[in-house]
Amino acid sequence: MPRPSEDAKTAFRALLPDQPSLSTRPMFGNLAAFVNGNMFTGLFGEDLFVRVDESDRQRIIGEGGADFSPMAGRPMKGYVTLAAGWAERQDDTRSWIARSLEFAQKLPGKEPKKTTGARRK
Repeated sequence: MPRPSEDAKTAFRALLPDQPSLSTRPMFGNLAAFVNGNMFTGLFGEDLFVRVDESDRQRIIGEGGADFSPMAGRPMKGYVTLAAGWAERQDDTRSWIARSLEFAQKLPGKEPKKTTGARRK
């Protein structure tokens, strides 16, 4: 799995909206943001992905983005990576993150997974 640089993580955190309902946590060995338990944006190596509707997906791909495929040949439905250089295009990237957040806020919330208290070895 690719890992993001510290610069990418710093840029990603700086572009996230300052909302108490958001959380960040590791995902795919990288960093992702969640709202109501739903992942809406994150890093995969140096790439930034967002979760959007189909029309926005097509638009992002037209701008040089690509379907988000953490495993080769297995794209995650609804997720797309922004074109390289996202950290330098802060206004555009912030706008896509906001659209992704808006999309994810309309989804049903996910309940945290229950833990049994016993850890597997």
